[in-house]
Amino acid sequence: MAASLTSLARRSFTTAVRNAASSTAETHAHDGGTKQWKMVSFLVAFPAILLGMFNAFGSDHPHEQPEFYPYEHLRLRNKRFPWGEGQKSLFHNPHVNALPDGYEEH
Repeated sequence: MAASLTSLARRSFTTAVRNAASSTAETHAHDGGTKQWKMVSFLVAFPAILLGMFNAFGSDHPHEQPEFYPYEHLRLRNKRFPWGEGQKSLFHNPHVNALPDGYEEH
C-alpha cells in the first residue's frame, strides 16, 4: 500500500514538473505577441480613431437640409411619443429630422 502511494506521488510530481517545463517554453515562444499588439494599437488603431474623429467633427461647412417628400409610409405616428408634444423623437434634430407635415421653421 505504501509503495503504491509512493509511486503515485512520484508520478504526480514528475507530471507536474513536465507540465511546468512545457508551459515555460510556450510562454517564451509567445513573448513577441505583446509587443506586436502594442505596435498595432499605436500604428493602426489610434490613427484610425483620429481619422474617424476628424471625419465626424472636423468638417466646418454647413450641410444642406434634405428635401421633404410627404410620402405616406414615412414618419408614421401610430401613437404619440411620451415626451414633449408627442411628435418629436427623443433625439430630434430640427435641421435633419422632419415631422409628418414637414420641417420645423427656424
